[in-house]
Amino acid sequence: MTSSAKKRPASSVDVVVIGAGQCGLAMSHFLRRSSIEHVILERGEIANSWRQERWDSLKLLTPNWLSRLPGYSYEGPRPDDYMAVREVADFVTGYARFTEAPVRTGVEVTSVSINDDTSYRVTTTAGDWVCRAVVLASGAFNLPAIPKLSAAIPSAIRQVLPREYRNATELDEGGVLVVGASATGLQLAEEIHASGRPVTLAVGEHVRMPRTYRGHDIQYWMNQVGLLDECYTRVDDIQRARRVPSPQLVGSDDRRTLDLNRLSSQGVRLAGRLAGVRDGKALFSGSLRNVCALADLKMDRMLKSIDDWIDSNGAADSGSPAERYAPTTTDKPSLLGLDLGSGEIRTVVWATGYRPDYSWLDVPVLDRKGQVRHDGGVVDAPGMYIMGLPFLRRRKSSFIHGVEDDARDLSRHLVAYLDSRAWRTRVAV
Repeated sequence: MTSSAKKRPASSVDVVVIGAGQCGLAMSHFLRRSSIEHVILERGEIANSWRQERWDSLKLLTPNWLSRLPGYSYEGPRPDDYMAVREVADFVTGYARFTEAPVRTGVEVTSVSINDDTSYRVTTTAGDWVCRAVVLASGAFNLPAIPKLSAAIPSAIRQVLPREYRNATELDEGGVLVVGASATGLQLAEEIHASGRPVTLAVGEHVRMPRTYRGHDIQYWMNQVGLLDECYTRVDDIQRARRVPSPQLVGSDDRRTLDLNRLSSQGVRLAGRLAGVRDGKALFSGSLRNVCALADLKMDRMLKSIDDWIDSNGAADSGSPAERYAPTTTDKPSLLGLDLGSGEIRTVVWATGYRPDYSWLDVPVLDRKGQVRHDGGVVDAPGMYIMGLPFLRRRKSSFIHGVEDDARDLSRHLVAYLDSRAWRTRVAV
C-alpha cells in the first residue's frame, strides 16, 4: 500500500452528533453548556431536509409563537401565522449561527461501528472520527414508506413522492390518486385539485383536528392542557402511539380547518384505504365510514378534554363557547375500485409517510422491523442516543418546540455517562 493510499488517522472527540437539523443543534447547545467537546456531521447543508425535500407551499403545522429552540425563539411581526418552509430553514440556520454550533457540512456518515470497549468509530466521506458517545439526530423521515403494492401500479402511471413534489404544475395533466390522508395527503390533495386536476384521495387511519377552537389555535389549547407534554412512560402502548399519523392540519393565512368534509365540498373524491392493486385495478377498503367515524369520535374526546380543562381552571371567559363539528360525510356506497388502465388516473402521489434510514449503522441495536431499540432516546448500546423520532419522550417530540426538553433530558444522561466509569467498561452489545 502506498503512503497516499494509507488510511488517514481518525480524529478524536467526546461526542459525534449526526445531523444538523433542529435536533442535532439543540443537543449541541446543551453539550456546549456542559463543556463537552463535540462535532456535528451533516451530509448536506444545515437544515438540509427543510431546504431540499419539501414542497413549495408547505408551512409549519404550528404557529410562529410556538417556534423555539433552546435559548432562541421566533421574534418576528407575525406570531399567529405559520412559517413557510424557507423560513423554517432560515430559522434553524440562524440558530446554528446563534449557538456557534461546530457543524461540518457536506460530510456523509457511511458507518457507525464499535471501535473498542470504550469508543465508537464514525466513518465518513471526509475521514473517521473516534468518540465516546454518538447522537443519532438524522431524523425519522429519510426514506419513503411506500407499500409493496406500488410495484403493481401500471407503468404508464407516474408515481411521485412528497419529497420530490414541488408544485402541481410539475404533474402530468389528468387525474391524480393521492394515497394517505394525514396532513401531507390532505394538503397535496387540496393543492392539486385547485390546479384543475381531478383528485381521488385514499383515506386510512387519520387524526381529525380543527385549526382553531374556542378563539385560539388548537395548538394553544393542546399546550395549555398539557397534551403535548404527555410523557412516553405514561402511555399504555407507546409503540402504537408512535405510529399515530400526523394531525390533519394546515398552516394558512386564513387559519382554515382542512378536513375531509372540506375536500369533499371542493370536489375531491374520497375512497377507503388502498388495499391492493390487481390486474391494473386499485382496490379500496370498504371501511371508510368506520375509519372516519373513529377519527370524529377521537376528535370529540380531545375537545371535551379541553372543555373540561377550561371549566376546571376558570378559563371559560378566555375564548368562545364550546362547539362540536359535523361528522365526516362519505359517499354511500363508497368507492371500492378504480381502473388504473382507463387513463383516468395519470399520477399516484404516495403520502404514506417516511421511515428512518439506518443503513450506515453497524451496531446491533435494530429490532426485527429495522427500528432502533431505545428507551426514550437512550439507545440499547452504551453511549448512544437518538433524537427526532415521533413521541420520543413526549407527544411534542416531533415538533420544533418539542426538541428542547428532549435534548435537555438526553444531554443530562449523556453527560452523566461520560462522567461515570460506565464508558470504561462498555458491555458487549
